Amino acid sequence: MSIQDLIKEIDEFVIERDWEQFHTPKNIAMSIAIESGELLECLQWDKTLSSEELMEDQGRVADIADEIADVQTYLLRMCSILKIDPIQNVRRKLQINRVKYPKEKFSGSSRKYNS
Repeated sequence: MSIQDLIKEIDEFVIERDWEQFHTPKNIAMSIAIESGELLECLQWDKTLSSEELMEDQGRVADIADEIADVQTYLLRMCSILKIDPIQNVRRKLQINRVKYPKEKFSGSSRKYNS
């Protein structure tokens, strides 16, 4: 399945439920923020765990995967509404970030480009 096929499936899901009327850019952006908060909640109060340690708890990984899916669904819905190709958009932004964060200057560093 391509990402465009997935966007079409999401759009059909929305249309079947007559939810288009609620899917304004503002409402979708708010939903992305809300679902992102729920993703954060999955890790709230955690001691710092490595990915390997977290992967030992498949129930928690499943909860995280559900929240990731919710965020992804809303992001793809926003792309559909605003006619943004998600693959081209990420590639465009990666190119911008390659200039902002040249590997020679930022390799191994977590600092922001303007600091």
